[in-house]
Amino acid sequence: MRSSVTQSGRPAPGEGVRIRRAVARDARRLTRLVQASRAYEGPYAPMVAGYRVGPDYIETHRVFTAVEEATGRLLGFYSLVLDPPELDLMFVADDVQGGGIGRLLAGHLRDEARRAGLTGVRIVSHPPAEGFYRSVGALRTGTERAAPPAVMWDRPELLLPVT
Repeated sequence: MRSSVTQSGRPAPGEGVRIRRAVARDARRLTRLVQASRAYEGPYAPMVAGYRVGPDYIETHRVFTAVEEATGRLLGFYSLVLDPPELDLMFVADDVQGGGIGRLLAGHLRDEARRAGLTGVRIVSHPPAEGFYRSVGALRTGTERAAPPAVMWDRPELLLPVT
């Protein structure tokens, strides 16, 4: 079976990647992905320094992972809260960013939200990620003000339409 390849020579977005529901045993890998994210270096580092995605979180939320089929490697994940509708977490491994994994997850998020009967999903974005969310169709609706000591900076608030 031939893989699709983009002009850059990379596999087409989503090629060889499966999105599946996270399970409790994924907790450590999800936590490592969050804590290793270069998007949270410098002034943002304290936000994820002690962050933990536990088995209890995975069991009580709609958490989905993007996994490379050939190796089982975790490439990214997101968590959707239904009431009220909000994207709680979305992370993509640093070395695969720009390769379509985030877009694949965002598309899955939309499909999952639609199946749940939602018309839109609120996103309170990490400031450097706002451009990504806008590129997948999210609309800026306001600003979530800093809430020290947990969050020391204002964050963009967006709405991702589902229908």
